[in-house]
Amino acid sequence: MVIKTGATSYKQTKYGILPRQKVLELEVLGTKKGLLFLNQKAKTNKITPGFIKQIHKASFSEILVDDAGKFRIIQVTYSGKEAPHFSKIAEMIKVLCDDIEFTISKLPKSTDDQFIERVIELLARFQHRFVFIHPFVDYNGRTSRMFTSYILMRLNLPIIEIKTEKNKERKEYIQSLQKADTGEYQKLETIISTALNESMVKAIKK
Repeated sequence: MVIKTGATSYKQTKYGILPRQKVLELEVLGTKKGLLFLNQKAKTNKITPGFIKQIHKASFSEILVDDAGKFRIIQVTYSGKEAPHFSKIAEMIKVLCDDIEFTISKLPKSTDDQFIERVIELLARFQHRFVFIHPFVDYNGRTSRMFTSYILMRLNLPIIEIKTEKNKERKEYIQSLQKADTGEYQKLETIISTALNESMVKAIKK
């Protein structure tokens, strides 16, 4: 539940009703917790609906007291559009998971010139489809980005951070997802490619 008072919003959490800044701190901690859990599972767990729900619950149960780890059973809108009907979520997520695992299995070898390009295409399509399905009441974007990093872990590539905290960065990211709605993935691929290049440079420097 979100409550707005003037310019400040509040949210019901495990710790009671908290202002946006405190909720944001829980979101950051939850994301770190989810990534740590995923890092422990890298290369051992395929992406499945159950695994996605497990990570969502582990990451956001302190904020979404009743909804963490559960596919939504209500209709929601995001970015000015209505998400697919909740009755379709289970099947749509199952198909997405199967498609992603199949695509991972068909990636070229890491020494192939097309490897990174194909990985970026895979990540862009995964992120878009996940957010489009919008399986959870909240934190779909964060969950999609955590699993983007999980795919990279499995491919022995550095995880990435897609910056969405600043208004400009968030607006550009949302616009890239909206472009993908029309089949144009270039903008989203560019954002992911830039983030991956930055992570690879940092990894090399270390």
